[in-house]
Amino acid sequence: MPQSGYSLVELADDVVAFMDEVGLSSAVLLGSSSGGYVAQQVAITNPHRVAGLVLVGSPRTLQGRPSFGDEVDQLSDPVEAAWVRKSLTWFPRFHEVPDWYIEDRVRDGAHTPARVWRATFEGLCTARPPTDTATITAPTLIIWGDRDELLSRDQQDDLAGAIAGSHLVVYEDTGHLVLWEQPERIAHDLTRFVASLRRPTR
Repeated sequence: MPQSGYSLVELADDVVAFMDEVGLSSAVLLGSSSGGYVAQQVAITNPHRVAGLVLVGSPRTLQGRPSFGDEVDQLSDPVEAAWVRKSLTWFPRFHEVPDWYIEDRVRDGAHTPARVWRATFEGLCTARPPTDTATITAPTLIIWGDRDELLSRDQQDDLAGAIAGSHLVVYEDTGHLVLWEQPERIAHDLTRFVASLRRPTR
C-alpha cells in the first residue's frame, strides 16, 4: 500500500480514478459510514460524475476525535486479527450478520498496515466536511439506523439539511453498520432510488 494519499480529497480522487479505469462517466455512489464521507467529497469535487448519492450511516462531519482514536494511534504491525475483531464491538449490531462475512472483514483489517489505519483515520478526522465547502447537487438518499451509537438522529437531520432535496430513511432496530445488518433492505431501497432517477421529469 502507498506511503501517502489518505486525505479525504485523495480518497475521493481514488474513486474517480477507478471510475476512469473502468470506463464510467458517472455513477450512483453508495457509501457506508466513512465511505459515505468520501462519496460526499466526490459529489463536491466531481459533481458531473455523480448521478446520485446513497449515504448509509454516513457522518456530515468527522472533525473531532472519536473515543477509539487512541487505539488506532497505538497500532503497530502486524495488526492482530484479535484487535480488528474487538474493534467491531465499537458498533453494536442488532441483526444477525453471517460469521463468514465478519471473518472476511477481520482478515481485511489485519492485512491493512498500521500506518494506513493511522493515516486514513487522520485524513478523515482532520478534513473539512464536504458540505461545508460547497453544495451537493446530486439526488441523495440518506439511510440511518435508529440504534446507531456513533451518529445521532440530530446529526443525520443536520446532514439531510445540508443537502437540498435529500431524503432520510430511518431503519428501526438497526445500528451503525446498516449495510451489514440490512443488506436486502438496502438493495431494495437502492434499486428503487436508482429507478427513480431514470424516470423522466415533466
